Amino acid sequence: MKLFLVTSFVVLPLVVAVLVLRSQPRLVEFSAAAMPSLAELHVMAGVHRLPDEEIDDQALVFSAKAKQ
Repeated sequence: MKLFLVTSFVVLPLVVAVLVLRSQPRLVEFSAAAMPSLAELHVMAGVHRLPDEEIDDQALVFSAKAKQ
């Protein structure tokens, strides 16, 4: 009887650990599959309705000399 109890206390946590570790990759796959694509997110957010903005080329912007 004691051998059965000792064996069950050792085997049961191992079985639970194996089942938990096997189920984790499946959860990651399901969560990644549920994520919409970037294009779908843009459509849902209405990015196409935002106004276009002009961007100045500031590649050669120099700061003014410090006044002394």
